[in-house]
Amino acid sequence: MKFPLPRPTRRPLLAAAALAALAALSPGALAVAPTGLPAPEKGLNLLVVGIDSRKGVTEEEKERFHLGGKGCDCTDVMMLVHVSAANDRVEVVGLPRDSLASFRAGHVDRRTGKTHAAHQSKINGAWAEGGSAFTVETVESMTGLPVHRYLEIDFRRFMDTVDRVDGGVPICTEQPLKDPSTGIDLQPGTKRVAGGEALQYVRSRKADGQMDFGRIRKQQKFVVNTLRRLHDGILDDPARLKALADTLRGTAAAERGISTAELLTLAAHLRDLPPERTEFTTVPVRGFNPDIEGVGSTLAWDEEGAAKVFGRLAEDLPLPAAGAVAPSEIPAAVYRPARGSSLICP
Repeated sequence: MKFPLPRPTRRPLLAAAALAALAALSPGALAVAPTGLPAPEKGLNLLVVGIDSRKGVTEEEKERFHLGGKGCDCTDVMMLVHVSAANDRVEVVGLPRDSLASFRAGHVDRRTGKTHAAHQSKINGAWAEGGSAFTVETVESMTGLPVHRYLEIDFRRFMDTVDRVDGGVPICTEQPLKDPSTGIDLQPGTKRVAGGEALQYVRSRKADGQMDFGRIRKQQKFVVNTLRRLHDGILDDPARLKALADTLRGTAAAERGISTAELLTLAAHLRDLPPERTEFTTVPVRGFNPDIEGVGSTLAWDEEGAAKVFGRLAEDLPLPAAGAVAPSEIPAAVYRPARGSSLICP
């Protein structure tokens, strides 16, 4: 089913994966809500992860939206969101799930209770082994940045949140997009989607030859267009905002999990941020590592390029320009920051 496209809007756009939650909260609640949101001198870092979990998904939904199989209980999506200290910029850096990570010795596996020796793994295995706490620790170790707050979203919560956006969220493609793994089948143009089809879109990585890098760009594009839709009346309806926020935020405890009160504060800080002041990219990647027994194929970050990206964020500066980072051995992984305004569907 296709929905009519929204009227063009020039209202400000918040831009980061976690900021979907911020836009969904009523700024009016600030008068009564306590807050403990950190205000670091060099800006706030928020880690947003998407969990590959089918918990709460019905059998009918699994069949309809190609969600069969067993979830890996790992992080399929990892976005590091940097909000400048002046609240006048947002940078979002995607961390590919197959990035090679070195896990320290001594951490306890939450599934088995066993203590691990030091070993290599894909970065998305940090959540499977140690939950939110070990995920935060791993990202801090690999980026050199402190993670001040954390937000995680699973399949059920993602679909239910999108379904609360009346009329759906726009997705768009210039070329046909068909992925047998997720079941997505799009013709060129723009259409509105509800939660299930939205999940198919953001999970798709086999339709355009761009692998996980194309999927990260789809996810970032979806974030921008979701936030744009929230400005079409939802922000002005406190009841709808609160319902959407409750759905997205959930109730699960997490290491440094961002609270509703903190989301409200951040929403107020960023309410007037235009899309031109937001930027999305993927961490610079050099190429593929040789296969590792028990781990498989992994990605090697471009250490020099990654240091430039995270070094700039550490100093609360904008992302380095595309030309400042050496080309990747993987064409799809070329480092190229994109303004949020360039990701809005027509």
